[in-house]
Amino acid sequence: MPEFSPEIMQAIQASWPIILMGVIFYFLLYRPQKKEQQRRQELLNNLKKGERIVTIGGLYGTITALSEKTVTIKIADKVEVDVSRSAVSHHQNQPKP
Repeated sequence: MPEFSPEIMQAIQASWPIILMGVIFYFLLYRPQKKEQQRRQELLNNLKKGERIVTIGGLYGTITALSEKTVTIKIADKVEVDVSRSAVSHHQNQPKP
């Protein structure tokens, strides 16, 4: 095993808390956020006609039409609203995480 000079050893000892904080940051913040982002993108990509959804604004409705950027939802008899695809929060029968 090679011997390190005292200056290098001090630098290693001084930098391990920063490295540890980086690892903690990755596992507690970045990784869960990335998983949630992937779950949300999967939800938006798999929307289908007839599904009951909830928008971010709190509108409950059934999907009647889909386009690349918008979703048309029926919120009451003879009342349909176009919303952005990104405004869909979750499925109505699925609890919000």
